[in-house]
Amino acid sequence: MSEYKDTVLVSGGAGYIGTHTAVALIEAGYDVVIIDNFSNSEPTAIEGVEKIVGRKVTFEKVDTCDINALRGVFERHEFSTVIHFAAYKAVGESMHEPLKYYMNNLVSYMNILELMKEFRRPNVLFSSSATVYGDAETLPVTEQTPRQPATSPYGNTKQIAEDILRDCCRAYEGFHGIALRYFNPIGAHPSALIGELPRGVPNNLIPFITQTAAGIRECLSVFGNDYDTPDGTCLRDYIDVLDLAKAHVAAVNRMVDGKMKEKYEIFNVGTGTPVSVLELLNRFIKANGVDVPYKIVARREGDVPAVWADTTLANKELGWKAERDLDDTLRASWNWEKHVRGIK
Repeated sequence: MSEYKDTVLVSGGAGYIGTHTAVALIEAGYDVVIIDNFSNSEPTAIEGVEKIVGRKVTFEKVDTCDINALRGVFERHEFSTVIHFAAYKAVGESMHEPLKYYMNNLVSYMNILELMKEFRRPNVLFSSSATVYGDAETLPVTEQTPRQPATSPYGNTKQIAEDILRDCCRAYEGFHGIALRYFNPIGAHPSALIGELPRGVPNNLIPFITQTAAGIRECLSVFGNDYDTPDGTCLRDYIDVLDLAKAHVAAVNRMVDGKMKEKYEIFNVGTGTPVSVLELLNRFIKANGVDVPYKIVARREGDVPAVWADTTLANKELGWKAERDLDDTLRASWNWEKHVRGIK
């Protein structure tokens, strides 16, 4: 454990990326205050974080859409930096329930920013997404690649939130923001104490694969094999959640240490390597020696054919690079699923 650095408020910190980032922050010498309302996570996630770091973690059950409850957190705790994860994240669901997504994802976010301004807390790290690039005209995408119109309300909430943060950094003295545009986070902590635990039918590929391998789902649906890609299935940039968590620590360090070159900065966080859905599935089967029945079904609304990152800027400015081996990541995903299901 390095010397104490600062305290970071982690909203949505019981979620998949939130838990892994909380662990990485604590291991880097930060204190964390986690808030979550467990709308898409479980209290056991906090217990997992505590087991990994070997101590109690400050946690409050708070809905970030409730500004009065959130104000209490700002009154009770001193912190200079907020990482805002709390959001609904299912692309498909957002197509059918846009208001649910706009209300939750933007109100909660504006509440955070309003209180940052009121309490003069200077640093915001926003959990953005590669969805802001939409169906990009050129690949790989850099941070300068023009954002295309969002293909889903979920993606639009990320675009709007980025614009809000940019405008706040421009308008308010002492206000700094970084948006990390994630590609496709996968994997789990090697301890199998924390990982991705979606409620109901998973929206992300890896939990669907692991649940099918575990016999919870009868068959994996592969959405479309007629895309203009080498094997007809979508190409994505799959990044290990541990690498992603380290990118957050690097970004927080940059803000806390006063190293930002602009008041608002954007970084792509991916591997830079495109992998198709079928390739990922076959790598999982081979790495873990399990069977995963699958079928090809119609394309899914809101999916783009291909997107992957140019990570040159994050590598240079954050001193960060994705390092985890994909097969190790896929083994960690399966170990987590087995741990959750009690499979030997």
